[in-house]
Amino acid sequence: MQRLQAGPEDCAHEILDVVPLVMRVVRKKLREHGAQLLTVPQFRTLSFISRKNGASLSEVADHIGLTLPSMSALVDGLVSRNFVVRRTHEDDRRRMDLTLTQRGETTLHSARKETQEYLKQRLEDLSESERVTVVKGMRVLRQVFSDGAA
Repeated sequence: MQRLQAGPEDCAHEILDVVPLVMRVVRKKLREHGAQLLTVPQFRTLSFISRKNGASLSEVADHIGLTLPSMSALVDGLVSRNFVVRRTHEDDRRRMDLTLTQRGETTLHSARKETQEYLKQRLEDLSESERVTVVKGMRVLRQVFSDGAA
């Protein structure tokens, strides 16, 4: 039996191979379920604004990895579809605060629920031990990558 390698290079290799596969499935499910209205960047934008109510355009752009002009165009589309509201910041008139509308919250919730349900179904055949390993691994990755570094 071949020994599993777990050095930093092995971890990096696995992340680079697996994350695109997972994102492909997420993208497909977002298109299929109640989220035909959302692309992955739009879904991620709504998710970020939901977690950080009143986020600025630059905060969202930094999180999503888009330039300010590209993020502005994406947000313009979400505003025109009544998913997001832009308001002038009370202390800085140059800053716009972004919040979700009820329609944005509902759409985000539906997209997340349907996608999570599909992922759950895909993971049902794993043993309890394998699912524990996945959860632990995801928690470790969250901790490693939640430091705000791009």
